[in-house]
Amino acid sequence: MRRDLHQHNRLAWDAVTPAHSSHKRDEAGFFRAGGTTLFDDEVHLLLGTGPEGHVLEDIRASGERPLAGLRLLHAPCNAGQDTLSLARLGADVTGVDISPTAIAAAQTLAEDAGIAARFAVADLYDWLPAQPAEFDLVLMSYGALIWMSDLDALFAAVAGVLKPGGRFVGIEFHPLAQMYDERGVLTYPYGGGAHVVGETGVGDYVAASGPALAPSGFLEGQVGFQNPHATHEFSWGVADILGAQLKAGLVLEVVREYPYANGCRILPNMVETPGRRYVPAGGGAVPPLMFGWSSRRPA
Repeated sequence: MRRDLHQHNRLAWDAVTPAHSSHKRDEAGFFRAGGTTLFDDEVHLLLGTGPEGHVLEDIRASGERPLAGLRLLHAPCNAGQDTLSLARLGADVTGVDISPTAIAAAQTLAEDAGIAARFAVADLYDWLPAQPAEFDLVLMSYGALIWMSDLDALFAAVAGVLKPGGRFVGIEFHPLAQMYDERGVLTYPYGGGAHVVGETGVGDYVAASGPALAPSGFLEGQVGFQNPHATHEFSWGVADILGAQLKAGLVLEVVREYPYANGCRILPNMVETPGRRYVPAGGGAVPPLMFGWSSRRPA
């Protein structure tokens, strides 16, 4: 476990969060009008449905709150947009992130949007072991695991905060797809927790992805952002991710792979399709682009 490197990464996220936010138009108004930043895929995993179908459209049309009565931990939560979207589905939500800048933005957005949620600034490796087993659901989503230096310790702590019968749900960009650099060249190691130094830090991926990551409306915002802080990432393969859950005593119930990337142009020459999904232009063979799971703490 590398808490020192986690803190280096915190600096990079503190720096980039205002740039990301600068591209998003009136997020509070978007939420007050019933908007969501979630995708159907993670909602299917949370509800145990799918994998196909426009579940969010059905929920919005019906006015249902399918997560009502459930305590949900979203960790890490970044600036809280997905956390508040989960609260809109009825969940009693807590969002945790290592970046105080991101959590301050999340708290402000929750207040302005009138959505009840709890937020905490913490390294998950410190916060999780101090919590009781009180959550029905834990969600980790979209680029969370590359910042985690020890999956065995992390997932053991996740299992520890779940109620008996509670579920751990995740959706991630696929470890195979994360082996490619921004040019589409096979560059990075696969699995084993290999340490990768990102000299250019966390970039402005919201600017690069455009409206797909700004459903409230895209603004040009800050132009030419360059992060002054390098990052430290950890490469985890599919076997690492699933094996650490089994080692923590969780029971795998669902594993899925996806031929598209939600919201983010993770490889060059990708085009946006309906539903804010990115796929390679012209089709053709590609590695799986996302990976999802649901596992349960035995009752």
